[in-house]
Amino acid sequence: MASLSVSEAEAPSLDIEKEPETPYEPRYIDVGINLTDMMYQGFYRGRKVHEADLDNVISRGQAIGCKMLMVTGSDYKHSIEAVDLASKYPGFIFATVGVHPCCATALVTSGGGVPNLRSALKPVEELVLRGKTQGTVTAFGEIGLDYDRFALSDQDSQLRVFEEQLRIAERVDLPLFLHSRAAEEDFNRLLFAANLPRKGLVHSFTGTLEEMKTLVEAGYDIGINGCSLKTEENLAVVKEIPLERLQIETDGPWCEIRGTHASAKYLKSMPAYLAEGVPKDVKKERFQLGMRVKGRNEPCAIAGVAWVISQVKGCSFEEVCESSWDNSMKMFRFDEAALLQEQWRASNLELIVEEGHGQNE
Repeated sequence: MASLSVSEAEAPSLDIEKEPETPYEPRYIDVGINLTDMMYQGFYRGRKVHEADLDNVISRGQAIGCKMLMVTGSDYKHSIEAVDLASKYPGFIFATVGVHPCCATALVTSGGGVPNLRSALKPVEELVLRGKTQGTVTAFGEIGLDYDRFALSDQDSQLRVFEEQLRIAERVDLPLFLHSRAAEEDFNRLLFAANLPRKGLVHSFTGTLEEMKTLVEAGYDIGINGCSLKTEENLAVVKEIPLERLQIETDGPWCEIRGTHASAKYLKSMPAYLAEGVPKDVKKERFQLGMRVKGRNEPCAIAGVAWVISQVKGCSFEEVCESSWDNSMKMFRFDEAALLQEQWRASNLELIVEEGHGQNE
C-alpha cells in the first residue's frame, strides 16, 4: 500500500521479515485523522470522482488494529462533523474541536473583525464544553500557528485567533491538539504564557531537535506521522523523542509516507503480517469500493508509521505501539470519555422511552 510500502516500481527486491511464531498483535490509536475531509466522500478539489467510502476507510483501520480514532476539527463546521462521527461510532471515534491556523483569517472576516473575535469563537467553546460533557470531545484543537501558509491565513489573524483560543483552553480544561509550522518563537511565547490546566500534543511534528526538546521539557507530547519522517533531519529528531512523550497518527488524507521520503527504506523490511488484509491502492479515477485510493492517506497506514519509528529509534515495534498507546490514553482519557458516551446514550434512551410513554397515555 502507498502509505505502508514503496510502490513496486520504486522498491528494489528485499527480504521481508518473516512472521514470528507468536506475533505481537498491535493496537493503535490514530490521534490525528481528518475523516471529515471531502476526499473520503469521493471529492477532489471540488470535483466528484468516486462514491463515498468513509465506512470502508474506518473498517480498514479497525482491521489493521486501530482501536480508537481521534478525528480532527479544523473549524466550526468540521468540528461539528467530527463530533457527529464520534456520536455515530461511540467508544471508537472521538473528536477534537477548534479552529486551525489556516482558517483564522476566514474566522476573523466572517465574525466581523478582531474586536468581535470572542463572540465569533463562542460557538466553538460551547461545542467543546457540550462534547466534553457527552464524551465525544477529548481535545481542544487543532489550534496553533502556520507561517508556511500565509496565502491561506495572514499572520496577524493567526496570532489573534491562537491567543484567544488559548484563553478558551484555560476554561475548558481539555488537553490541546496543537499545530506549529515555521513559527516556533511566536508559538512557544503564546503557549508558555497561557495558564493551561492541561498540556497537550504538538501533532504532525516537523520541527528541529531543539524545538522538540523545548516542548518535551515543557510537558508536551510529540505526534509523528509520515510528514514527520520525510527527511534525514526529521528522522534524527524522531530518534531522540523519548518514548514516554511519543504519540502516533496518520493525519490522513495527507501526510502519507511516500517512496521519495527518507523513511521509505525502512518500510521495505516491515513484516507482511502487519499489513495483512490491506487492499492495494488504485488511482482515484479507477476507484472500486473496497480499494484504497493512491495518494490518499488513511488510518490503516498507521502500522507503517509505528514500524519506521521502531527502526529509527532502534527499539522494538511493540515498544513503540504500547508506549504511544499508553501516552494517548493518559493524555486524552479515552476510557473516561467512552464511559461518558455510554452514560449519555443511556440517559437519552430513558428520556425517549419516557416521552413515548407520555404520548401514549
